[in-house]
Amino acid sequence: MTNLVWFRNDLRVHDNPALNKAMSNGQCIAVFYITDKQWDQHGLSIIKRQLMMEHLKHLERALSQLNVPLIVFDGESFALSTQHLISTCEEWNITDVFFNHEYGINEKEYTFNAETGLRNQGIRTHGFDEQCIIAPGAIKNGQGEDYKVFSAFKRKWYSVLTEQARPLYTKPKAQSAPLIESNVTCLKAYDISIPLKDHRLLDEDHIHEHLTDFIDSRVSYYHLERDIPNLDSTSQLSTHLALGIITTRQCMQAVLNGNHDMYSLDSLDEGSQCWLSELIWREFYRHILVAFPRVSRGKAFKIETEKLPWKSENESFINWCNGLTGIPIIDAAMRQLNQTGWMHNRLRMVTAMFLTKHLHIDWRLGEQYFYSKLSDADLASNNGGWQWSASTGVDAVPYFRIFNPYRQAERFDPNGDFVRKYVTEIASIEGKAILKPSDQRAKDLNYPIPTVDLKIAADATKTYFKQLKRLNIKEGDA
Repeated sequence: MTNLVWFRNDLRVHDNPALNKAMSNGQCIAVFYITDKQWDQHGLSIIKRQLMMEHLKHLERALSQLNVPLIVFDGESFALSTQHLISTCEEWNITDVFFNHEYGINEKEYTFNAETGLRNQGIRTHGFDEQCIIAPGAIKNGQGEDYKVFSAFKRKWYSVLTEQARPLYTKPKAQSAPLIESNVTCLKAYDISIPLKDHRLLDEDHIHEHLTDFIDSRVSYYHLERDIPNLDSTSQLSTHLALGIITTRQCMQAVLNGNHDMYSLDSLDEGSQCWLSELIWREFYRHILVAFPRVSRGKAFKIETEKLPWKSENESFINWCNGLTGIPIIDAAMRQLNQTGWMHNRLRMVTAMFLTKHLHIDWRLGEQYFYSKLSDADLASNNGGWQWSASTGVDAVPYFRIFNPYRQAERFDPNGDFVRKYVTEIASIEGKAILKPSDQRAKDLNYPIPTVDLKIAADATKTYFKQLKRLNIKEGDA
């Protein structure tokens, strides 16, 4: 038997069910397809593509130690890659193809078409759910429906974890000899201005060392410092999770190992529980993506919110993108994104809520912009986070809860250290005054003056949602 491992968003040899099962079932060859035309259609960030190329080099070396050759093809699109995958399997006399599932609607269609074509040629396919600790669709409420509220989902997730958590797959043992030579000459070099050194270009083993260091030294006070953007208090693993170099299953295991008590989640310290909760949010959004595919199509989870008077792209949106709103914490966050390809999670919420609830700009524009810039661009998490902030999504923040960016800055950047780092033109302003410069000081330093009155804008948002609620009630009575 000759097996093919089809790598996609799972660039690792540890905890990889497709690779593990394939190597336990015969000799293996591995392939990966670059699909730039498809990624262009999706608006996938260039920084993530470049990081993918870099980590494919790490993957090739890791697989070579297992005597598994990796061949990278330029497949252009999902459709062309499907055709090439089928013809390649025929050429190499592949009997079985192993892969891990992806959950976006285009990715699921990609999988379906590939499986159908392979089976029509008599080639067996084996798909695995590895992105989640508990597979999408496996958690239902008492009525047999998918959960729409995170707290209830989390309680059920905890209650079934012991029985339903997928196993942790070990690194396979090396096969006897490679069947063909590796070929990664298709790897591309994208034109980026962001320093890759800022994204922890580590191989898989060193990433696990980084995870262990986070668990040992920082996770215990994660709940106290995770919202402070000027501190290095988060795990900094979101990009590696988005690339599939590490899994939520491995992260949970690391927390449990640090606690020395398998599956005793209630005994975890507060910081560990808080971090684990963030991982469960990641799972929740994947379950939503599968159960309600309309969110993959640019639709609001709360369908009625499509009637809100969202504004389209305009000058305010362009200023938001470029970090030129005149509100320092917003501008610092957007410049961090533009300059590094990453943004602190607290600031993702603050900037998203400002765009949607103060500027009244369609959340989809913000979602697309983030996806086009983030090194950790992830469909489920990005969509879920944006719809949460815009109050259009599953278990979203109530529409009347609107972050005031000045108060957020006072809470989480009280001395302006983060603002000072990125909004350099006002860095000379001392102390807290930097968080809200006077109009005259802003003019003197050539910094924009805000064009939006936060209170008036927030009141307008509340009015829009109240009107929407009344309209829905009236339509329900009709």
